[in-house]
Amino acid sequence: MELKLRNALKTDMHSVLELIKELAAFENEPEAVTISEKILMEDGFGENPSFKVYVAELKNEIVGMALFYNRYSTWKGKSLHLEDLIVKNNHRGKGIGSALYTKVLRYAHDNHFKRVAWEVLDWNKVAIDFYKSTGAKVFDVWRVAQMDEEGLSNYIGNKGLIIN
Repeated sequence: MELKLRNALKTDMHSVLELIKELAAFENEPEAVTISEKILMEDGFGENPSFKVYVAELKNEIVGMALFYNRYSTWKGKSLHLEDLIVKNNHRGKGIGSALYTKVLRYAHDNHFKRVAWEVLDWNKVAIDFYKSTGAKVFDVWRVAQMDEEGLSNYIGNKGLIIN
């Protein structure tokens, strides 16, 4: 297996979006993906990129990706958030996900990040067991909180807040 890991290019965003959609389907949320290839290109490859992506290639086909971005922890300092790590279903179990994961962690280590964080669904036992086997802590007590665009509009609109 001739696996190549590399920084994603703007022209890879079609494949990255397909992987994002595959992940959403795996997580039973196929309709949740509303981002477009154009937005990924703009947000990831503009003057101030919002994220970084590594892709995994086999025989010139992108079969996996890891998308991550900078965060800041008031407790630890400079942190990294691993948003998505996905390998195409027919290429799982070949060590590709582990290679991408290691590449992200090496990037964090080499660039002196104090922590890498990510979410994992409580039913994804394979991923949880893998992460634990690498020394990662998987917390049971913390809950993820999110507010989507509609929620933001509703909250701000209901509060009558003026935003300058």
